[in-house]
Amino acid sequence: MSILRTRTPQATPATAATLEPFRLMRDFLRWDPLLDYNLGAPTAFMPSFDVKETPDAYQFRADLPGILEAELEISLEGSRLTVAGKREEELAKEGERIHLSERSHGRFSRTFTLPEDVEGEKVVAELRNGVLTLMVPKRPEVRPRKINVSLG
Repeated sequence: MSILRTRTPQATPATAATLEPFRLMRDFLRWDPLLDYNLGAPTAFMPSFDVKETPDAYQFRADLPGILEAELEISLEGSRLTVAGKREEELAKEGERIHLSERSHGRFSRTFTLPEDVEGEKVVAELRNGVLTLMVPKRPEVRPRKINVSLG
């Protein structure tokens, strides 16, 4: 059995419009110079999150393949939102041999500090097709509202 692993270099040159400093820093912090040498040390599972603010809420999305709803712990304590869970390692059953194991596993925990304008009692979490979506609504008094101008 032969498994070939290659890396495709980025074909387009980076421009100011494509450079995202936070993505560059996140990629740099995840870079492991010893990864290609496969020293047998498994990497920890740490899901990436997308966080978006709308006029009514903060939306969090994370890819969590292989994680069951029962293995997720989501809590909001004050203004600190914590998402924790675990992904189990797949072990070889009797008569099976593992030739390659690159998927990460283990426990993870991510904490986000939110502004004070959130309604903690109305947080909605949904896990569908391996994607976790959290909606953290803002309090009505801090949402932008239109003010009509009357002619005097």
